[in-house]
Amino acid sequence: MTQEFSRIETYFAPLAGEAGLGLRDDAAVFAPPPGRELVLTTDQMLEGVHFLSGDDPALIARKLLRRNLSDLAAMGAAPLGYLLTTALPPELPEAWLARFAEGLATDQEIFGIKLFGGDSSSSKHGIALTATLLGSVAPGMALRRNGASAGDGIWVTGTIGDAALGLEARRGHLAGAHQYLVKRSMLPTPRIGLALAGIAAAAIDVSDGLVQDLGHMARGAGLSAVIRADMVPSSPEAAALGEAFLETRLTGGDDYELILAVPPGHGEALKEACGALTVTRIGVFQPGEGVHVLSSAETVLEFKQAGWSHF
Repeated sequence: MTQEFSRIETYFAPLAGEAGLGLRDDAAVFAPPPGRELVLTTDQMLEGVHFLSGDDPALIARKLLRRNLSDLAAMGAAPLGYLLTTALPPELPEAWLARFAEGLATDQEIFGIKLFGGDSSSSKHGIALTATLLGSVAPGMALRRNGASAGDGIWVTGTIGDAALGLEARRGHLAGAHQYLVKRSMLPTPRIGLALAGIAAAAIDVSDGLVQDLGHMARGAGLSAVIRADMVPSSPEAAALGEAFLETRLTGGDDYELILAVPPGHGEALKEACGALTVTRIGVFQPGEGVHVLSSAETVLEFKQAGWSHF
């Protein structure tokens, strides 16, 4: 048995669900839930770009799944399962793969998903990982990023900027341990399971930075977005770092919180739907274009970049 097939049988076949057919065939056979529409998303993580070489393989695996789960959450979809593609250096220790598989198993249990299949190959330039998540939603109820109307409030879940600051801490750019921020950077919490249908008009997750992702929503709706920087919620740990890191918080990304367009009068329903999860109104969609970030004195703040660049 080749190294490729040995690794599949040892580490990944135990993770397969019924649709995966034991990972012994060329494709999965999957029956979608009756009366539901499928929602599909894919995301990749590259060593040195999306994770550091010394990161815990279990956390890398869990973040890979959670980045995609966050996309499903932004569409209002429930997760079903996933496909996994790996490109791994031949010399990668078996202990790394064992730990990676442990991470997958942990989040499969948490989020009720199974591995359907995928592909594996060798890499000459570090570790490359891709997950494709499948979810489902009631017909016509998928949230889109382009559904905002003028006057809709701009709301966010959780706190913004922790992950970007955690990455700065991991790179040694912040004094102190900052354990909470580091954890938020390495293990985001996808906002799966929120009953947002009929409450939010549009949604997107914060992957590339609050300002940049909000810009996607504004352009899709043909509107402008106006937010107040001092209204953007921050964790106590992030707030303690002060205004010097405001730009990092608003443009750094990797939070995987949700930005929601919420029509007037729906705020209380949103809070009820989110339960213990904090949601905060930070601005409003208006006629015009662009994203305008205002200070507490109502002056427009300028940033060097709106968010993460993939090129």
